[in-house]
Amino acid sequence: MELVENALAEPGVYVDGEQLEKYLSYQKYFPFDLFPWEKFLFALHCCTYTADGFPRFSVLLIYVGRGSGKNGYLGFENFCELTPASGLKSYHIYDYANSENQAKRSWEDVHDVLEENKTKLSRFFYWNDEGIKNLKTGSEYHYMANNAKTGDSYRPGKVNHDEVHAAEDTSAITTAITGLGKKPQPRRTICTTNGDVRGGYLDELLERSRKILDGEIPDSGFLPFICHLESDDEIEKPEMWYKANPSLQYLPTLMWEIQQELIEYKINPVANSAFPTKRMNRPPHASECGVAPWELIQGTNQPIDEEKLKGRPCIAAADYMKTNDFLGAGLLYYVDGKYIWVSHTWVCSRSADLKRIKVPLRAWEKAGLLTFVDAEEIPPELPAVWLVNEAVKRGSKILKFAIDSYRWTWMRRAFEAVNITDDKKSGKVYLVRPSNEMLISPVITSGFTNGLFVWGDNPLMRWAANNTKLVTLPSGNITYGKIEPKSRKTDPFKAFVNAMCLSSELEKQEKTMANLKNLTLNINVY
Repeated sequence: MELVENALAEPGVYVDGEQLEKYLSYQKYFPFDLFPWEKFLFALHCCTYTADGFPRFSVLLIYVGRGSGKNGYLGFENFCELTPASGLKSYHIYDYANSENQAKRSWEDVHDVLEENKTKLSRFFYWNDEGIKNLKTGSEYHYMANNAKTGDSYRPGKVNHDEVHAAEDTSAITTAITGLGKKPQPRRTICTTNGDVRGGYLDELLERSRKILDGEIPDSGFLPFICHLESDDEIEKPEMWYKANPSLQYLPTLMWEIQQELIEYKINPVANSAFPTKRMNRPPHASECGVAPWELIQGTNQPIDEEKLKGRPCIAAADYMKTNDFLGAGLLYYVDGKYIWVSHTWVCSRSADLKRIKVPLRAWEKAGLLTFVDAEEIPPELPAVWLVNEAVKRGSKILKFAIDSYRWTWMRRAFEAVNITDDKKSGKVYLVRPSNEMLISPVITSGFTNGLFVWGDNPLMRWAANNTKLVTLPSGNITYGKIEPKSRKTDPFKAFVNAMCLSSELEKQEKTMANLKNLTLNINVY
């Protein structure tokens, strides 16, 4: 309320009541009337202007639980902007989503309205299976699948993005919105629920929204409408569900359906994690499927002080599931009570799973976090050479190399070539067993809780950690597994787990170095 009240109190800002009344009269063509919250947003986004005639809120974020009716709202909004009531000519509108079917949903709502009111509306609109055009204004409405290679030459008046939690990266979004500004009154509407990708575009939008609503930064025309549960306790309290879905009080059938979904969720929270994620915009915490709550995983974003790593011993580690998929490797250091992880990932460009993965791999490649390998499989020489070079660069001694026995069989020859061997006398290879994971899992959980992991600004590692779940065995011991095997890779995090299995070796070295330092000081004093 404070955000809106302050905006309306600005000199010259006004709501065009005549335009709003005309727009709302078009509800007669639709099989629904807007809910009160939708009318509120519509008036602010489409009918509120600055003294110069610009939209006061040019960008609208609608973050609501599944079933709230956001696609119907978006269709109505777009229909209105096509009409003469907008006062705009050739005001072309494009809906984007991660798939064509998703992008088409709001467009189909408008298409259905035209078909059902053909006698009345065919004088004003022309439409076919690909587009809708208002004959008087020349404004058009189209749907597009996200693609960074398309949309660059378009001159839209309005751009919409649906379910941005599923966007593979921001390149397509950036391409779509850079066409704005060539037509008067540019607008954007973003409609979404939550999803499984952390650290992506949606989380950036939510963080910006929080800062705007808390008054930390100016809104700059960005209107965030954020609906979600505030605690896990509210998931099982239907009277709290309106926080996530403001339409629920008007939709008794939907309320009944969500109550049935709650029953399934309580039986198997992991298999039904979409219930809190998409219905309630409350992604599950570690107790339900993840290794740690997302805010604790974000806590690994601490800068790596390279000066403190120089000359220090380290543990090397690697992990992969398939040689033609992902491979993660890194060096683990222990400095001032914290575990510092310097890592890299290799991705086989011919992996069959790449099309399923909805994170910005190419952007991460540019940031130096991963390397694409255009071959049938990832050569083991790549991580072997990288690990040794990184250690040499810091003047570090690799105490041991941690990997499980199955993967060591494939990597042995490449690592022996860089003098990392498993012979009994000078061997540096430590074969990690499931029992080692069980022993180290409480240490890793504590590390997340107390902010002891330093990964630098590494969204790839945070993504891999968030893809990993805690698996409780019949014995009561805990190990690590994948939340989803195809699209949510865990290899970089599993390499970290392998290294942590030898973290005690680093702690011993740290104590030895501290004791030697104290001894030297005492001798000098004496």
